[in-house]
This record gives sequence, C-alpha cells and structure tokens, in this order.
Amino acid sequence: MSNAGFENYAFILVLAYAFVILFFVIRGAMKTKSIQDYALGSRGFSPLVLGLSLAAGITSAATFIINPGFVAFFGWSAFLSMSLILPVGLYGSLIYLSKSFTHYGQSVKAATLSQWIGLRFGSKAYGQLMAFFSLLLITFIVLICVGLTKVLAQALKIDEFTALVGMVIFVFGYMMFGGANAMIYTNAIQAVIMLVVAIILLGSGAHFFEGGISGFWEKIASIDPNLTKNFNQTSPLFRDWFEVIFCNFVIGIAIVCQPHIITRSLMLEKGASLNKFLLYTIVVETIFFFVLFVGFYARIEFPDLTADGQAIKMDGIMSMYVVKNFSNFTGLIIIVGLISAGLSTLEGLIQSVSTTITSDLIRPMLYGDKSDDETLQRKLKNVNRIVIIVLAVIAIFWSNQQLANPKLSVGILAQNGVYAFFAAAFVPVLQGIFLKNVPRIAPMAASITAIIVHFSVYYGQLTPYTTGEVRNPAVAGTIAIIAACIVGFGLYFIKKNDTLLQPKTDI
Repeated sequence: MSNAGFENYAFILVLAYAFVILFFVIRGAMKTKSIQDYALGSRGFSPLVLGLSLAAGITSAATFIINPGFVAFFGWSAFLSMSLILPVGLYGSLIYLSKSFTHYGQSVKAATLSQWIGLRFGSKAYGQLMAFFSLLLITFIVLICVGLTKVLAQALKIDEFTALVGMVIFVFGYMMFGGANAMIYTNAIQAVIMLVVAIILLGSGAHFFEGGISGFWEKIASIDPNLTKNFNQTSPLFRDWFEVIFCNFVIGIAIVCQPHIITRSLMLEKGASLNKFLLYTIVVETIFFFVLFVGFYARIEFPDLTADGQAIKMDGIMSMYVVKNFSNFTGLIIIVGLISAGLSTLEGLIQSVSTTITSDLIRPMLYGDKSDDETLQRKLKNVNRIVIIVLAVIAIFWSNQQLANPKLSVGILAQNGVYAFFAAAFVPVLQGIFLKNVPRIAPMAASITAIIVHFSVYYGQLTPYTTGEVRNPAVAGTIAIIAACIVGFGLYFIKKNDTLLQPKTDI
C-alpha cells in the first residue's frame, strides 16, 4: 500500500472510530441526569466490562506510546522497573485498597476521591485541599495528548499542532456529555482493541529471535552493552537498585490512589464479584505492561536513534516503529489500538478531574451548603462542561509546548505531577480505610508534607538523583511518600487519644 493510500485509509478508519465513540457517548448521555451520574454512572457494570475498563484506564498512552521509548533508549533497566517491579506494587495495592475502598466509598456515596477524603475525616477544607492538589493530574492529560498527537500526525501525515487541536476538540467535546456511563463501555471496547494490538506488537519482533533469546540479547548488546544490564549507569533514571527497584515498587503501590483508578470499583453492579473484577483487570493489564518490550524492537530498527539523518525524540520512536513496519492493514489496526490506549485513560482523567473541580472546588464557592435537588444537579452538570472547555484550552497550550521542547520526554513532566498527587493521597487513603478514630491532623499534615517534600527534592535538587537537566520524579515521589508516612502515622499515634481532633463522624 502506498503512503498516500495508507494516509487515506487511516483517515477513514479514525473517522469510523470516532463515530463508534459518539454512539456510546450519546447512549451514555441519555442516562446522565446529574453530576453524580457523570462521576459514577449507573453503578451497574459487570466485573468483565469494568475490569477491561480499568485495565485500559490504568494503561494509557504512556504504556503503549511513551514508555517504550524509555526501553528503546535505556534498555532492560527501564523494562525491569516499569514493566516488572512497578506492576507488582500496583497489583498488591489494587487488591487490598479496592476491596476496602469499595465498602467505604459506597457507604458515604462519594463521587470523587477528594470528596471521600473530606467526608471520611470530617473536614470540607481537607477535601477541598485534595481537590486542589488533583489539578496536578493535568500533567498526565498533557502526556496523553502529546502521545496521541504523535500517533495521529505520523499516521495522517499532518502537522502536530493540527492533530493536537483536532484531537482535543473531539475528545474533550464528547466528554462534556457522556461521563461514566459512556466511558466504561468505550474503555471496555478500547481494551479489547488494545489486547489485539498488544499481541500484534509483541509478535512483530519474532524475527529478531531467530538466534534464540541469547541471539536477541546479543543484537541488543552489540548496539550498547548497557541496554542489557539491570542498572544502566548512563541513563538519568535507571542507574541503581534504588531507582529501578525500590522507587518503582513504592510508586506502584501508590499509583492506585489516583481518583480514576481507585473509584472504579464503586461502579460494580450490586452483588457483583469484586475478585473477578480484580482478576480480569490484572490479567489484561499484565499483557499491556509487556508492550514496553517493543521498545527493544524499535532500538534494533533504529540502532543509532536516528531516521533519515535526524535524531528521533523519545516520545516519537514508537510511532516511527509502527509507521515503518506496518504500512498496511495491520498498521491501521495498530494505529487504532494506540489511539485507544490514549483515549481510555484520557477519558477517565477528564471525567475525574472535571468532576473534582466542579463538585469539590466550584460548588462550595457558588452554592455553599445548598442541598441537592434536580435544579442544582442540572446547574452543576452545565458548570462541569465549562470546566472541561477550560481544561481543553490548557491541554492544547501545554501539550504544544511539550511537543516543541520536552525535557527528554513528556513522561518526566507527567510523572512529576502525578507522583506528587498520589504521594499526597497515599496516607489519607490508607488511614481512612484501615484505621479507626483517626485525628484529622494526621492525614492532612501527611498530604501537605508530601507535596512540600516532593517538589523540594525535585526542584531543589536535594539528591544526586534529582540533579542536572533530567531529574527522576520517582525518587522525589518515593521520598515524599516515606516522609508523608512518617508524619501521618507519627501524628496518628501521638494524637489518636485526643478526642478534640477526631472527625465528627467516623465511618
């Protein structure tokens, strides 16, 4: 198939994909009557549908588009940390936290994580503080926008800014109406497509194994011996056991504290098996994490990290690999899969961040303690749409800046923001789920400590891992989590008998 033919077919396929998405958005919008419906949907989804949805939501463009670039550039150390160590922490945390959070979340009818925290500890101010911290998740929105833009621009042969604006207008536009009811079904469909694409991508390098596994690693080692080592001393992110193993395990545990992940279990149909939901999620997610191995294939294809005499940016190497190796029908399927990987998480982030801003920041300012009624819910739904428009504008400008001048990768920006947020959320989620009579000063001080420590370590260059032009956000996040645990649990044991500091109601 000629390049021109590929571009035309890609355009038709993207258009068809858009119409399928719109079908489910319209269907979901018909069931969305309130901001509560937008946030949590009808709470009637099966374990399989919800498991596929969460696996797609966790994965994102980072796993399919951005992170393989880290493997291509830095080798086995990147794969070990991102695809093996981090998932171990994530799965353990997902199992334990989801089971308890489901009970507590349903008991207080929480629509957002910050709302749950505010209710759990009897402090609206604390809930609003966490809502404010959730704005850090906009960095993750930017990452996905950049990843999707790279794929669309390569496939359709259009300039990146045009691809970015068109994609943002479409996705943010339909998310103004569908909410959770649409998102769960679209995510499940996207997960199925991503599974097919993951298998195709992982099988695409089969010919590199003609000499067996040892022959494959010899090819990698011939490019750069550091690419086959557990720790890559030449990389800025995977230099020793602390960066590769310890930090990524801690980060994996804390990842679950993101609102679009931990609140997903609240959408299960009544009486449905939580264990089945978790099993489906973990099995599918494991396959997705292994897509990072394709980064090795890309490095063999582009051993000197250049194409047509020009250096390949880390965020673009996966797109380059796909376009070079799949300029046919299979290539079109992969393009849709990569788009699905981005949209699956982007939808969840738009839904959770906009709901948090609307319900936990704007509502108290505009409507105070006014009780819920149909009129207020309708007003909040309209406010939420305005919030999404503002988020879209921010996403366009910030993503365009990252496309032009990234610091190594947009992944660094996203990790810096996201790791700071779930470092702040980690202690309140743990204490809220597993402890009774928690003095609210303990989790609140832990959250504030996490934010201060994370950004002090990162921007203050307080460790050898966070110095230079490229700094490791995982190190800053890990230190922030440890500091937050020391402060939060220290204050809990010191103040737990002080009844004046207890929440008015303990769930």
